[in-house]
Formats: sequence, structure tokens, C-alpha cells
Amino acid sequence: MSDTSQALIEEELFEHFRIIIDPKQGPVRIDKFLMEKLPDLTRNKIQELIKSGWITVNLEVVKSNYKVRPNNELVVLMPEPQREEEIIAEDLPLDIRFEDPELLIVHKPAGMVVHPAYKNWSGTLVNALLWHFKKLPEMRGNEGRPGLVHRIDKDTSGLLVIAKSEKAMKGLAKQFYDHSIERTYYALVWGEPVPTQGTIDVQLGRSFKDRRLTTAFPDGDFGRRAVTHYKTLQSFRYVSLIQCNLETGRTHQIRAHMKYIGHPIFNDVTYGGDQILKGTLFTKYKQFVQNCFKIMPRQALHAKTLGFVHPLTKEAVRLDSDLPTDFTEVLAKWERYVNYIEDSDDQ
Repeated sequence: MSDTSQALIEEELFEHFRIIIDPKQGPVRIDKFLMEKLPDLTRNKIQELIKSGWITVNLEVVKSNYKVRPNNELVVLMPEPQREEEIIAEDLPLDIRFEDPELLIVHKPAGMVVHPAYKNWSGTLVNALLWHFKKLPEMRGNEGRPGLVHRIDKDTSGLLVIAKSEKAMKGLAKQFYDHSIERTYYALVWGEPVPTQGTIDVQLGRSFKDRRLTTAFPDGDFGRRAVTHYKTLQSFRYVSLIQCNLETGRTHQIRAHMKYIGHPIFNDVTYGGDQILKGTLFTKYKQFVQNCFKIMPRQALHAKTLGFVHPLTKEAVRLDSDLPTDFTEVLAKWERYVNYIEDSDDQ
């Protein structure tokens, strides 16, 4: 251990993050790696921590051009203690669609955050899980998120699988890592994708301008590979209902990919889908779209189907969920509107 690293241990610093680098991780600069892993830290903050010597790899201080390697143990230190937030069990309803001794599949409503985080310390799915299940496993490096092996966005509805045992968690995590989990989403998007079905294979990463956003890097100079297979199920002239199947599971993957190809998800405030991107500027049309936004005040995205091999019984598990009411009401409104327009055109 170097003298500098030893001095860090003796200094009054507090551990904020500890990350074990994946065995299959390719070489990438530590500053870029941390930008991906720690979206709440700005690029300048990461550079400042590295310059101060508060980021170590295997207990050694490193520079910003250090490239992380498989199985490295990366620690981020700061001079102030991390805010301690105990996760409180809350008696919140859970919509359980499948359960056995090892795992369960829940249907998360739109508007519910999956796990506690900044500004959302209560009312989350994890708070509810801790009430209904007193002891759930946690993945290493993912402490504070018991039972979770994946997640969906706050304003996305649909299915999630929860691990109830360590064996189930390890088995499910491996399937997610191997991209062998079946994940089918339905989305209402602006416009009519051309071709009507295809594959989006474009790297995604945190935006340099706004760390809360995911952006496409088509030149492959940043981010991680992301693959979305889509096909159009129904066209409504101005919007289309599409099915998306995830091969990878990056943050905001479908939302960012659909924006990249020019078809943002309907009413997705974060990625521009809350603007009228297709259609006329007539007042009646604008009012119609606004009414749809009011019915479905969130992005029109639903995690519809989840399929995997049970990690212990090795049997196939596959669950499908109906679209929620707000989604079906908006689809029905678009269908009626387009039929009215087409009938008017025929006269």
C-alpha cells in the first residue's frame, strides 16, 4: 500500500460507494465508468474526488486516466458522512401476480417509485415489500434494495420479479446478465416508425448536459451497448402502438431509443413526448391531444410480459399483464379520432 493510500485511511473520510467491477468488464477510464454508475455525481464532482485522492482501487489512489479492470474493488470516499436513511416498512398494497417460496412477480402501478432514493424515501415498492416480507436478500453492491434484481421507471407500469431467497436472487441476476429474460413492453409513440419493425442497436449512456437523462451515442464513443427490438402493433396515423422486446436493460432504454429514432413515447415529459410532434395545429386537434395527456399524465409505457427460467425448479415462468385503464382509454380515444377523420375524408 502506498503512503498516500495509507494517509487516506488515517484521514477522516467516509465511504459512500463500494463497487466490485464485473468479471467481464472491459477496460474503461475510471471517470467515465463512474459517470455511468453514479448518475447523481456530476462529471466535475467525480474529477474533483479523483484529484483529491478520494477514489481508490484496491486501496490504491488512482488518476482519472486509470482504466478499471475485472474484479477491481472501487471505493468512493468523501469528507462528510453519507446520509443515513433507514428504509421503513410501510403497509402499502402489493399487486402480487405470482408467488412461491423463492420469488414473486408484482404489478407496479404508474407513479410508484421502485426503491427509496433522494426525494423518495417512502411510499416505494421496497417499503411495501419490507412490510409484507420481513427478510429479503440483497445483491452485493446493491444494498438497501432488498429483493430487487431489476427495476422499471416510476411512471412506467407493469411487471417486476422479486427474489425471496439468496439462491433465487443469484439465479435471476445471472439470467438478467445473460440477457435471457423475456421482457416485453407496450408503448404508444409519436408517428409511425419506418420500417414498421426492426432493431435499434445503439449505445446509451448518461447525458453530459443532464445526468438525469440517457442519450444515444451512435458512434460508440461512450455508453454501453443497448439493443431494443420493436414492431408496430397498430397505427393511428399520428401515433402508433408498438411492442418492444429488450435484449439489454439500460436505464431509460426504450424511452431513449425511441427518441433517438424520432418517435418519442407519448407524453414522456423527460424525452420530449409531452409535445405535439405529429398532426395538425388546429385547435380541436390540440385540445384532443391535451385531453389524452390528462387521461394518461405519464409516459405511455407498460411492462407487459415477463418470462424466465425459475432459478430453482428450472421450469419456465411467463406472466402477461393487461394494459392499465389509462392506457386503454387513450388507445380507444385515438382509434375513435382516427376513424372520425377517415370517415370525414371519405365524404
